[in-house]
Amino acid sequence: MSNPNPQASGDSAQPWARSGRQPRIAIIGAGMSGIAAVVKLEKAGYTDLTVYEKSDKVGGTWRENTYPGLSCDVPSRWYSFSFALKPDWKHRYPYGEDIQSYMETVAKDFGVTDKVIFNSTVTEIIYDAPHWHLSCATGEQEIFDVVISATGLLHHPAYPAIEGLENFSGAAFHSARWDHTAQLKGKRVGVIGTGSTACQIIGAITPEVDEMHVFQRTPHWVAPLPQVEYSASWNRLLAALPFMQRMTYNYYRWMMVHTFSAATIGNKFMKGLINKICLKHLADKVPDIALRAKMTPNYDATCKRLILCSDYYPAVSSPHARLITEDIARIEPEGVRTVDGQLHPLDILVLATGFNAAAFMLPTRVTGKGGVDLEQQWDGIPRAHRSVALPDFPNFWMLEGPTGPVGNFSLIAISEHQVDYIISMLDRMKAEGLAVIEARQSAYDDYNAAMGEAIKTTTWATGGCTSWYFDKSGVPNLYPWTPERYLKDMLNPDFSEYRLVK
Repeated sequence: MSNPNPQASGDSAQPWARSGRQPRIAIIGAGMSGIAAVVKLEKAGYTDLTVYEKSDKVGGTWRENTYPGLSCDVPSRWYSFSFALKPDWKHRYPYGEDIQSYMETVAKDFGVTDKVIFNSTVTEIIYDAPHWHLSCATGEQEIFDVVISATGLLHHPAYPAIEGLENFSGAAFHSARWDHTAQLKGKRVGVIGTGSTACQIIGAITPEVDEMHVFQRTPHWVAPLPQVEYSASWNRLLAALPFMQRMTYNYYRWMMVHTFSAATIGNKFMKGLINKICLKHLADKVPDIALRAKMTPNYDATCKRLILCSDYYPAVSSPHARLITEDIARIEPEGVRTVDGQLHPLDILVLATGFNAAAFMLPTRVTGKGGVDLEQQWDGIPRAHRSVALPDFPNFWMLEGPTGPVGNFSLIAISEHQVDYIISMLDRMKAEGLAVIEARQSAYDDYNAAMGEAIKTTTWATGGCTSWYFDKSGVPNLYPWTPERYLKDMLNPDFSEYRLVK
């Protein structure tokens, strides 16, 4: 590791771009964003990198989630790093273990793993111009010129506030903390939640359990997953012709941008088509009229992140499955008691209740210029400038930060373009000998005000639903324009939006 105290070694006490040395860059998180950051930064000539990872291996959300049925709703050919296209994906929509294997392979092949300090949770970073002081739970302290948060969006499990949860006598666990020692065969299993994770779990395990109890608060729209298993011959062809890998990458990117992404921001034809696909899927796979009525949402199909799952409806329609729509009153040692007084006896309880999507890099304490505390500044309403920067937090950057393009889009592509944006900032610092780049308050305010107006016309705000996209402000914390516009802005930074200080 580099010298832990730049202020004790001559020109290291000076801003890096003035002294001509390499910037010391801390990257928090070794998931997809952290991996992309290391590879692209090194390619751009920034090599003094240290990655802090709270766990014992890379992978982020694909390391954390190991539940049965886990898959991605973005095609594998596009859910790939642009610099590490993979010719031998097994399926059109990749399964979790395959993505995790891919992440580990890319990290090893590109030397990312060598940059990572594992089992090291960053607890605090404090700005003391022109450096950032970083502290870890292990007691380690370091000083850096630049900090990049690559902690991801969905990594803090949200546990339901249900009375008596701690009293349940069987195995109870969150979907992101799957207990693989729990034997499902022949057991009475309850799943709280009906989002994407719950659908995948229920579809995967219902055939092997004795009873499946699905506790639904809100029905979700589900479209069939157009899954395809790739043949060995097709994968060999792609391996032999790399340009075809690039073609398929670009094709799936085009497809996702012009279908679901288009529907969310005003394409009425595509929005109507997705609604029809979901309705047909529901009618085809849930023959019982009464059950179908309970599973039919009263909002637009594009209002939430669309669920792609082909085995959820058949699973809930199984003779040994029950859909419970009454509210949960409390958890008892024997099972779940609903408000109608009925006890639903269970052996295993799965909490598919999502994540705290407003946390981002919190609870790490982040203190910026003048003692500004990030958690207090956000106060449950996380915002950023172009999703990557904040006023009063100089030389601090976020990947997959607040108000980024999240809905049914490849976060790998988003992360890569955000890294390119950060590299442009570092290049400007190096070229002009800058000590600081910091988002202007006026630019931040204007940008977020424009987004706040634009989001009002999107399907997320007008579709009649609530979702984890909504934060404390009561509006969706999402990018309201086309993904193409965002990517174009990332490739063409407007430096007038930043304070450039020598």
